[in-house]
Amino acid sequence: MSIKIALAGNPNCGKTTMFNELTGSTQYVGNWPGVTVEKKEGKLKGHKDVIITDLPGIYSLSPYTMEEVISRNYLLHEAPDAIINLIDGTNLERNLYLTTQLLEIGLPMVVAVNMMDLVRKNGDKIDMKKLSNQLGCPIVETSALKGQGVKEVAEMAISAAKEKKAISAVSFSAEIEKVLAEINSTFAGKFSKGNQKWYAVKLFERDEKILEELKFSESDKKQLHTIVAAVEDELEDDSESIITNERYNWIGHAIKGCYVKKKQKMTTSDKIDRIVTSRILGLPIFVVVMSLVYIVAVSTVGSLVTDFTNDTLFGEWIQPGAESLLVAVGAQDWLVSLVVSGIIGGVGAILGFVPQMIVLFLLLSVLEDCGYMARVAFIMDRIFRKFGLSGKSFIPMLIGSGCGVPGIMATRTIENEKDRRMTIITTTFIPCGAKMPIIALIMGAAFGTEMSTWWVTPIFYFMGVVCIVIAGIILKKTKWFAGDPAPFVMELPQYHVPFWKNVGFHTWERAKSFIIKAGTIIFLSSVVVWFLSSFGWVDGKFVGYISDEFMDDSILAKIGNGIAWIFGPLGFGTWQATVGTIMGLVAKENVISTFGVLFGLGGEIGEDDAGLWNQFAIMLPHIHQQIAFLAFNLLCAPCFAAIGAIRREMNSLKWTSFALVFQTVFAYLIALMINQFGALLTGGGFGVGTVAAFLILIVMVYLLVRPDPNKRKLNTVAAANL
Repeated sequence: MSIKIALAGNPNCGKTTMFNELTGSTQYVGNWPGVTVEKKEGKLKGHKDVIITDLPGIYSLSPYTMEEVISRNYLLHEAPDAIINLIDGTNLERNLYLTTQLLEIGLPMVVAVNMMDLVRKNGDKIDMKKLSNQLGCPIVETSALKGQGVKEVAEMAISAAKEKKAISAVSFSAEIEKVLAEINSTFAGKFSKGNQKWYAVKLFERDEKILEELKFSESDKKQLHTIVAAVEDELEDDSESIITNERYNWIGHAIKGCYVKKKQKMTTSDKIDRIVTSRILGLPIFVVVMSLVYIVAVSTVGSLVTDFTNDTLFGEWIQPGAESLLVAVGAQDWLVSLVVSGIIGGVGAILGFVPQMIVLFLLLSVLEDCGYMARVAFIMDRIFRKFGLSGKSFIPMLIGSGCGVPGIMATRTIENEKDRRMTIITTTFIPCGAKMPIIALIMGAAFGTEMSTWWVTPIFYFMGVVCIVIAGIILKKTKWFAGDPAPFVMELPQYHVPFWKNVGFHTWERAKSFIIKAGTIIFLSSVVVWFLSSFGWVDGKFVGYISDEFMDDSILAKIGNGIAWIFGPLGFGTWQATVGTIMGLVAKENVISTFGVLFGLGGEIGEDDAGLWNQFAIMLPHIHQQIAFLAFNLLCAPCFAAIGAIRREMNSLKWTSFALVFQTVFAYLIALMINQFGALLTGGGFGVGTVAAFLILIVMVYLLVRPDPNKRKLNTVAAANL
């Protein structure tokens, strides 16, 4: 019989780091709420029969966000054998708020006071023995980051689970305890004795989900209302606020004699935050930091290794070597083409960009682990709120810089359903890791790879941010997404030197996902692209395998030409560009692997006709065409995996369809304007497409600057009520 132990705590308390230490797992570690968006399980190291469940980071067990619902349902209905409650020792009072709620559930519990290294560094003192007596449960000092106390807290949790010793709930004032006892006696038959205090408190708060779970009738609700309303009238406060005050009063009394916090004028983190989160410097610093990340990853360090991988490793060594070997053993032409052009050309085109991806993921991981990314969400909240958006929406977008799927899943932190849907729709506008090779390709084709072009790559990242703002403003003024932005409250963790084990885990997990996709989805897609581009008709007759010079007669060319007219106004109406774009729906990396199959690997612009970049530049010779191609592929409907995540999070076919249509139409309009205005500026003439682009621009500007009709309606209703 296995033992189940739940790991619960506030965001940024080191919970996921603790989980990794306990299980040897490599779960994602970050510095903002919503990193762990669903429970994750792992076996305790050295104990095959002990399962550790990592619950989402939450501040309370009130059902306001999806994480709170997930955690509460698990603790109440799946009944783990014990709870490890991880709390941040540097912010004891706030963390103990959740502890008081966990105690009410009645399960065996061990409290791990984490970040004790920082507590001692700050000069604070916690008397663990006294605090343990106050809480009525065992307490262990830990530092998950350094692996200190982790083994001890696990062993203590196992002992608590085996002993099955229930923990007593905290006591409120006599007046509130009397009311809770009355609720218990009145509705005793509706819930078990094991967690009476929990249900009594939730009924006192009139928790709708609990009322629904306990199947309260209208008469039951009226009876409950009579009991609670009497207390609310007497104390002149609502029931939830009354319980909140009771909890903090108890916490204040509990830590009074066992917690001494050293007075500090200003911490190092506070001094840094005065600069990096200031109203004047916050945004420019963010722009500089993210620009440096993409410059180093794509334009400089990462580019040097990628150039070697594409041009030398694959272009000069692997492909020619494989071709020579196959020819030497007498392989058929189609087999040589399949291996060299199809498999090596397609998969190799993606693997060539792995060095850039590793550098990018490494730098993003460093920013996340040191605490800076949490500040970015705070900075963007001030900007987003001016446009009716919430900084809480920027958290999924930060996560989406690595992969759109966890970014979409992280929208569970947003309690406002309208804001959540809008964030899901716009999150994938941020370039994820899979889109980086497309950016690198366009940069090389349009501008070359010289150091003087360092400024190009960051522009495409911030283009995604600007498009999010534009789309958000337009959507917010519709009746489907109208309303005030959700309030955004988050804790800013202290800055610290990145823990390189976490950074390494995070970087490897992202890179591994990229490589695995190259070896599976990209491999299969490359074979399909090769097959469709290597068989077809010549002079109206199906001739089977055809050589490269007849590729325009291939099955793939016929399919591409049948769709290419759709992208003609965008400047990339060739069948090759069309096929690359369509294949990008399977996985965005497929855009590059498709060109790798069709054009070949290696080579820079002007070097030779076999180069990937050179062939792309020949296909789309003008910069405005290339940028329009990039814009559409960055902003349109994401890959199949992200589409699946959208479907799960929306839980509605209608809203999923709306999201995909909006993303694709928005991308189409942006790309059309880029191409048409670019053509006009470069002497391409004034035509129907230019007129359409001007009309689109006028409509878009109008939608951005027009007064919000929903706000006017609300003001009219308010005035009428007055």
